[in-house]
Amino acid sequence: MTTVRFLGIGEPKPKRSIRLPLWLVSYVQAMPLTLVLGAFLLLPLIMIITVSFWDYDFAQMYPDFVTFNYTETLGSWVTWKIYYNTLRYAFLVWAITLFIGFWVAYFLAFHIRTSAMQMVLFLVCTVPFLTSNIIRMISWIPVLGRNGLINTALINSGAVSEPVEWLLYSDFAVVLAMVHLYTLFMVTPIFNTLMRIDKSLVEAARDAGASSWQVLTNVILPLAKPGMAIGTIFVVTLVMADFSTVQVMSGGQSASVALMMKNQMSLLQYPAAAANAVVLLVLVLLMVAGILRIVDIRKEL
Repeated sequence: MTTVRFLGIGEPKPKRSIRLPLWLVSYVQAMPLTLVLGAFLLLPLIMIITVSFWDYDFAQMYPDFVTFNYTETLGSWVTWKIYYNTLRYAFLVWAITLFIGFWVAYFLAFHIRTSAMQMVLFLVCTVPFLTSNIIRMISWIPVLGRNGLINTALINSGAVSEPVEWLLYSDFAVVLAMVHLYTLFMVTPIFNTLMRIDKSLVEAARDAGASSWQVLTNVILPLAKPGMAIGTIFVVTLVMADFSTVQVMSGGQSASVALMMKNQMSLLQYPAAAANAVVLLVLVLLMVAGILRIVDIRKEL
């Protein structure tokens, strides 16, 4: 016997669920992030590239399509020297922060037994970041100056007869300040990677007769490469975009690409600064692409 059900006058009709195709669902889910990246990343890049081809004078810019901004940037030996200086800073700071950052992260991950103490010591490393970069950078001036702590100690101990001049307002001071500012950006990703290493791998290597050095070079370092690559990207990009540290700690005696762009913008030479920004962006992207070809960091993201 078949039962027939009639809907009453006030009874609502059953709702039909609308199912989107799977390919359309993916696009809908990615739409918010696409809009954010388009508005705050892609659109500014397009504007910078567009302005880099404009003409300008001492007062204003003129919409045009000229290439002399790039020819002046790439055809001047002064600009090449500034780019070399920037790359030199990036390499020195990267090498020092990688050395310091790895050993700090290694100590926290493998020599501190309790997780609570690891977190406490890691938070201690972040204490300097409670102040601004400018304050941490300027704090080196009374330490490295002619009448600073180091020179006073050296003169009082008889090690030197007069103050050491190259401690402040030099490349040494610039690199030292940058290492102080950016070491934590190397410590954090390496520490995160080392904490994910299965400790049984280290124990198995030691049971097989491997020395501490062999465990470090054959087990820990290969597994720590993704964290080291991420830290490298952080440090290199931050150094190449830093202009305040170079300006203050070198006393105006050295230059970087970011400082050159800052000076160009202060002189209202926005197209020239945009051209330098495009060249610097391409250079950084090539370096990042080279790192990603060597090390796969997808597991760490």
